[in-house]
Amino acid sequence: MERREFVAYMVAGGCAGMCVDLTLFPLDTIKTRLQSPQGFQKAGGFRGVYAGVPSAAVGSFPNAAAFFVTYEFTKSLLGAGRGLAAPQAAPVTHMMAASLGEVVACLIRVPTEVVKQRTQASPSSSTYNMLLATLREEGFRGLYRGYSSTVLREIPFSLVQFPLWEYLKTLWSRRQGHTLYSWQSAVCGAFAGAVAAFVTTPLDVAKTRIMLAKAGSSEAGGNIPRVLCNVWRSRGLPGLSKAEGEHHRSASSAFQM
Repeated sequence: MERREFVAYMVAGGCAGMCVDLTLFPLDTIKTRLQSPQGFQKAGGFRGVYAGVPSAAVGSFPNAAAFFVTYEFTKSLLGAGRGLAAPQAAPVTHMMAASLGEVVACLIRVPTEVVKQRTQASPSSSTYNMLLATLREEGFRGLYRGYSSTVLREIPFSLVQFPLWEYLKTLWSRRQGHTLYSWQSAVCGAFAGAVAAFVTTPLDVAKTRIMLAKAGSSEAGGNIPRVLCNVWRSRGLPGLSKAEGEHHRSASSAFQM
């Protein structure tokens, strides 16, 4: 990857991710409160839907930039090899690139996500106070609680979203005989993101529960099967499908062709 391409992917991905995160933030707050163990109303209901937005604003750009740079760099690296350069191997390349991108991006995303979601579920507290409370009670490791569950949620999401997104773009481009316009790429990304969100919602519920759990509780341990069983017992199937989450990359995919 050339330096100019690196900068372009970093800036475009970061700006797109930040714009989408901030625009759709109220929906993300509602989703978090629906998935909260204390229930939607006790978590704040429709009040203060911008609680936690400073954390999202700080983390959105570097998070999205890290993902797209890793994604594009890995695609170009794998595409240079003989085995993965063939068109029929493209889905495998996209899956591997997206998975590695998620692992790298989650190093930035998880700390901001922990603070953001805890503030969303406790709108009476500020982002700064929630950050201090987390560091005081759990130390720096507390900011990475839920890292494994986040990666385990994001990788399946990307394994569905990105190959589907790339396939839809290729199919549409062939049918119309030229490269897609930005809005067409965005439509493909939105559809692929919606399908991926539907498939991975139970994992997203588990991630939220783990991040919001009280320190020392069983759910705070990060055991995803146990968390999902607890949700199943207390809320049944509807609890596992609460608020099929929006995902910033489904919309930020618009900047690529």
